Amino acid sequence: MSHTVLVTGVARHIGARVASVLAADPEVDRVIGVDTVPPPSLGRDGGAPLSRIEFVRVDLRSPDIAQVITAADVDTVVHVSLVSSPAGSRVYMKEHNVIGTMQLLGACQRSGLVRRVVVRSTAAVYGSSPHDPAVFTEDAEPHEVPSHGYAKDAVEVEGYVRGFARRRPDVTVTTLRFANFMGPGVDSPLTRYFTQPVLPTVFGYDPRLQFVHEDDGVEVLRRVATEDHPGTYNVAGEGVLYLSQCVRRAGRLSLPIPSQAFRLLGDIARGTGVADFSPEQLRLLCHGRVVDIASLTAELGWQPKFTTQAAFDDFLRTRGLAGGVPDTLADWLSPSSWRAD
Repeated sequence: MSHTVLVTGVARHIGARVASVLAADPEVDRVIGVDTVPPPSLGRDGGAPLSRIEFVRVDLRSPDIAQVITAADVDTVVHVSLVSSPAGSRVYMKEHNVIGTMQLLGACQRSGLVRRVVVRSTAAVYGSSPHDPAVFTEDAEPHEVPSHGYAKDAVEVEGYVRGFARRRPDVTVTTLRFANFMGPGVDSPLTRYFTQPVLPTVFGYDPRLQFVHEDDGVEVLRRVATEDHPGTYNVAGEGVLYLSQCVRRAGRLSLPIPSQAFRLLGDIARGTGVADFSPEQLRLLCHGRVVDIASLTAELGWQPKFTTQAAFDDFLRTRGLAGGVPDTLADWLSPSSWRAD
């Protein structure tokens, strides 16, 4: 059976890669890529040239998206265009993420052909709190509901997605809560943080972090776009890294500072455009976050190729940052290994 797939956010790296691999899939007849600007050239392995993707310039906040879905006889929608940091203003970011998703879901609801909707969400919906469980499963409730930025947008988006699923039970709806992406082409607030020569950290905290390699993330999106896997799933690489381990593996210097000063530094960095230390990122760098992926692996019968450590190491290698402290010495230097006799 042939499919016509619409992919949002194709001007961004992950969206472009997802559109490319779907265009190369023999079960997919057409791929329509939408964004406000054309996608960049793409030369990743395993994907089709972007010339095989039909690009339509459209703003998701506009009702024009409904015309695109109707005119192209779209039956599968892959929504990957949520932005994690404001390119212009926080107002634009929220309108794009929330209002744009509402317009897209409204168009899907009115379509008689749409049979599958995939939404890229984030594990940030769980928040970051000192009272969090060691590992979040999909049915876990956050101790503190996110109230800022991207995480807050994602919580609202997921609410609209659940409403859509109730109104259109005939449509297979899949929500994917991704850990932070890592990989050669990923540009995010967290990857930019790790490329700074000195990494500010919160004094007294060493959070556990979890990453998903972009190759694994794209593969999961490809699978759920071409197969029926309804539900909500966490997506991450196996294992965790402490922030202190990340700093050492990157060969960077850390600067532990009190939490109040850290928040002030974040405000200054965000205001000057040096880095995007949003409130949710500051909480992540205090308390961390780890998710369980057992539901995903059982549903897909698949395991990520990259662990959290391997994903981070691949990111470091491609940015020329590999060459941190050897593991054995790093383990000895870790405060968690110091014990009184």
